[in-house]
Amino acid sequence: MCQMPKKGKKIVIAVIGRDQVGIVARVATVLADNCVNIEDINQKVFAGDVFAMTMMADIAGSALSLPQIHGKLTEVMDPMGLSVTVHDAEVFQYMHRV
Repeated sequence: MCQMPKKGKKIVIAVIGRDQVGIVARVATVLADNCVNIEDINQKVFAGDVFAMTMMADIAGSALSLPQIHGKLTEVMDPMGLSVTVHDAEVFQYMHRV
């Protein structure tokens, strides 16, 4: 059973590729199975077949490191032909501030 810690460690997850059934469900399942809490999600399908999704998630309750989470997501997304990236949210925000 996953515990919800009070102070979190945030990550940003991005998935892009051809739209198909089950993308959000598979990502959510991997995260839930590893005690990663999805805090925000935004997804869009462009031109009818290009899927793009970004998520903010909290990994404070997970025993996995950021690279391990990326590996688990990649295992599920690669067979679907989807690209996944995972970033530390603090570093991501610092790199993309204007």
